Amino acid sequence: MQHQSEEEKSGYKIDTRYPFYFRALICFAAAGTLLNVISWSSLMTQDTLLQFGMVLILLAYIPLAYQITRRSVPENEKQIRRWLPFTDALLIGMAMAMANFSLLPCLLFLTMVQFNALTQGGGRCWLEHNTAMLMGVGIGYLLHRPALVVNADLNISAASLIGVFTYFCAYAFYTHKQIARLKSENTSLQNDQRLANLASYKLSRYLPKRLWRAVTTGREKEIVTERKLLTVFFSDIKDFSQLTEEMEAETLTRLLNSYLTEMSRIVAHYGGTIDKFIGDAVMVVFGDDQSKGPKSDALRCVAMALAMRKRVREMKQEWYDQGISHPLQIRMGINTGYCTVGVFGTADHQTYTVMGTHVNLAARLESAAEPGEVLISHETWAMIKQTVMCRDKGHVTVKGFSTPVKVYSVTDLRKNLGGQQSYLEEHAPGFAMHLDLDKIRNYDKEKVLQSLQKAAASLKSKVII
Repeated sequence: MQHQSEEEKSGYKIDTRYPFYFRALICFAAAGTLLNVISWSSLMTQDTLLQFGMVLILLAYIPLAYQITRRSVPENEKQIRRWLPFTDALLIGMAMAMANFSLLPCLLFLTMVQFNALTQGGGRCWLEHNTAMLMGVGIGYLLHRPALVVNADLNISAASLIGVFTYFCAYAFYTHKQIARLKSENTSLQNDQRLANLASYKLSRYLPKRLWRAVTTGREKEIVTERKLLTVFFSDIKDFSQLTEEMEAETLTRLLNSYLTEMSRIVAHYGGTIDKFIGDAVMVVFGDDQSKGPKSDALRCVAMALAMRKRVREMKQEWYDQGISHPLQIRMGINTGYCTVGVFGTADHQTYTVMGTHVNLAARLESAAEPGEVLISHETWAMIKQTVMCRDKGHVTVKGFSTPVKVYSVTDLRKNLGGQQSYLEEHAPGFAMHLDLDKIRNYDKEKVLQSLQKAAASLKSKVII
């Protein structure tokens, strides 16, 4: 059985017949040149016998080199590919000396050696082949002692010209085939790369960013299980199970997808990492990937929760306009503490996630929160109290914890309170209003004022029984 070459193992197939063809052509050209040099009238002289013996060596070398290449084992393949061209140049050098250094054949063979060396291996190969050729010239000179005269015999020149011409034509054909193959494989490689990039992009939506980068760059071993100070966020939709019974499946699917899409966009904006979706619940982690410090992680997490609450309030009106009258209300819980983060699972199935008591506490705070409320632990409050206004809710008893836990309800960022408050919201039976000053354009200001004045005038003139 023929062994695979290194190129075939790497996925790039090379036709091993071509080096044999080129070796055969150059040996035939050298043999033909020597046959034209031999003086057939004095066949039994020592020089004539040496020249004829050299012809036989060149012709025997062709099948011998082929068998050596064919029977080589993969471990020796590199050395054989290096030494056979070296032997080619050595034999050509001997043939040049025994051809009495005929001018045109020598120039042609010299050109072939340079061409072959440079196309096969560059500078090092060129040095080795020229050294072999000079060694061959020296051996041939010692054996044959050629007459150092300029020989321009047309028969000798014609034999070498035909051989060299055929060699270069074959090499040109080979080069053309290789270029065509390279173009085809380059196109195929570009298509594969495009598909790989698309698959990588799709994979990034299913994996945490840190794990995705490690997998796509081949650094999975860098993902180790470790303890980190993280801020963990949980949210869910209140009475979601009841919603699944009351709403059509298609409507519920559209509503849930739009909700999760908006929440994911907000998570990405604040630099969080979505750990998982659990039905309607969302788990987000801050501090595992590209952490900017525990305080910054906690503040970004709370700011994200406020942005989510604000966006859900806006989406209520959008859903109402689409015929979804049942309002969605979300609850959120946040806790900061040391957690175990890493890859968990079996050899068949693994997941990258965060575990620990502080993760459980964040989930319990979310369950204990009122609809529309962001409930945080004392550890989180201590890190964000200078920037975020919170209301002390005392201690609450949560499942799985033996002692009550001190909690706070997030009101808003301090910069959004007081005279600079940019968001107003009021709800009453028959009345709903949300006013986001950051989103109102200058050219809409008068229109909004007119609508408020018209609504106020209508309400004042209405007699309500």
